[in-house]
Amino acid sequence: MLERSGPAPHEEAGTVPESQTVVVPPARAALFLVVTIDPGGEDTVRDLLQDVSALRRSVAFRAPPEELSCVVGIGSTAWDRLFSGPRPRDLHPFRELRGPRHHAPGTPGDLLFHVRARRMDLCFELARLFARRLDGAATVVDEVHGFKFFDERDLLGFVDGSENPEGEIADDAVFIGDEDAEFRGGSYVIVQKYLHNMKAWDALPAEDQEKVIGRTKLANVELPDEVKPADSHVALNTITDEHGNERRIVRENMPFGSIAQGEFGTYFIGYARTPEVTESMLRNMFLGREAARHDRILDFSVPVTGCLFHVPTIAFLDDPPERPPLAGHPTPGFSEY
Repeated sequence: MLERSGPAPHEEAGTVPESQTVVVPPARAALFLVVTIDPGGEDTVRDLLQDVSALRRSVAFRAPPEELSCVVGIGSTAWDRLFSGPRPRDLHPFRELRGPRHHAPGTPGDLLFHVRARRMDLCFELARLFARRLDGAATVVDEVHGFKFFDERDLLGFVDGSENPEGEIADDAVFIGDEDAEFRGGSYVIVQKYLHNMKAWDALPAEDQEKVIGRTKLANVELPDEVKPADSHVALNTITDEHGNERRIVRENMPFGSIAQGEFGTYFIGYARTPEVTESMLRNMFLGREAARHDRILDFSVPVTGCLFHVPTIAFLDDPPERPPLAGHPTPGFSEY
């Protein structure tokens, strides 16, 4: 079976559904596949989902120390085509955001394969096996090859993901608990592909870049509140509950790029026990909050994709509910917030 990354919260020993490998150390390489299911391809997709763990093992066996893992996510439209019975409570299409200056588009996506390892060849081989099994039943609509950049920095030159929770705190942030007991141990993931305007970014002095991000560039230290602008990336991505406790997600972002195409970007991927936390961050970024009209990073980084997926437990993937007997074949879509 797929490896789990830790126990889901609020469960006694022996009763916790096995979670997919979400919380892992930063990877050196990652491959992201977003796939739409073709009309009539549901049975082929269901068969593949039940074999993902075996395919991963077959590739990982060749290089055990390289830590090959895979997380599978399923979109809202696809869920109704693939499975009968209850739905995850918070599963819905990605909510498009249109702010005064910036736009977060929703784009088609029925399945997400998030493949990680210490070597890209393992990621590529596993993704190739997935694509071969899906031939004629599904279409890859987006493929991104991510890589580690120096000391976990993005292409803007800043450390990315340093505020990720760890250990039990990460598990509690990521895995569904008793609030949706039918899907306890599962998770949600939102992905966006951001393209950077490196020419404009590089023209900014380092001190101004730090005010955009809200952290120092070299030392990776968060700016003091009296210095950190309200429209900085860090400020607008700090979310608290009614008691003042910070609500967290686990980011597994990766840089990507193409010299020939002049493409330099960050693949944002955020896991959480409810998508509402990540959606609150995105609303702040694109619609603004209080004195901040939008996240300043959006003046240099533009999202070109946006999808939301549920991440089922291993038990669900290994033994899924029956397919709906009269499943239709709607075009994958999204909703506008």
